Order: sequence, then structure tokens, then C-alpha cells
Amino acid sequence: MRRRASYVLLGADRSPYPSSTSGRFGGHRRNRIYGRLDCRAALAAISRGGYVTHRVFFADEPTAVAAGYRPCAVCMPEAYRAWTDRGRATDTTAPRVTAVPIRVAAEGLGPAATTSRARAGPSRRRSSTV
Repeated sequence: MRRRASYVLLGADRSPYPSSTSGRFGGHRRNRIYGRLDCRAALAAISRGGYVTHRVFFADEPTAVAAGYRPCAVCMPEAYRAWTDRGRATDTTAPRVTAVPIRVAAEGLGPAATTSRARAGPSRRRSSTV
């Protein structure tokens, strides 16, 4: 008697469910990315280790999208481009920084001034006392 393979897929509500067929798309639970099972970026991450513990599978692409996952830029560039275009058109809540306030820049209080001083290290000037 041959035993049927059992797979666990993720549904649109992000709940796992058993399936008798394997998923067509794989994803990463933490990054909320989905892509093809033969994606070179995913396979490289799996070979380095650590990725497998966060791996999820989807029956189809609409289920992955409904679960809140985005397409992989490596193996699904067209879907990724469409996703980023949709995000740019609808994202009005993201804060946008256009300029540094004049007082901050003039007084050297900005992050660039702080990091440049830190990189310069201690002053190398010699004392002028003889």
C-alpha cells in the first residue's frame, strides 16, 4: 500500500492547511516574499542555511497575494515591477524628506556632520607651545 504524500500550504488567511498536492510557489514567512520553487535567489539562501525554517508554500499566485506576500524581484521581475508600480501609486502615507532644515545644516547638527567627525578621529595638530 502506497502512502500519499502530505503537504502543508499557506492559505489566503495565512493559516496552514494540509494538501495532497505540492504548492506551486514558495515564500519566506518573515520577509513576506513569494516566488517560483526554482528561484536562484531562494535556492542560494537555502544553501546558506537559515532560510528553510521560514519557508512557506502556496497553491497558486492569487493565494500568495491574498496572504499579503509580494513577488520576488529575481524570479518574477514582471510581477515585482507591477507590484512596485501599484505601491507607488497608492502609497501616500510614507513620510518623505526633501531637505535638511537650514539651522541643522548650518550648526553642524545633522547626521552627516556627526559621522564625518567620528570618522576623522582625534585631532593631529601639535601644540604651538615651545
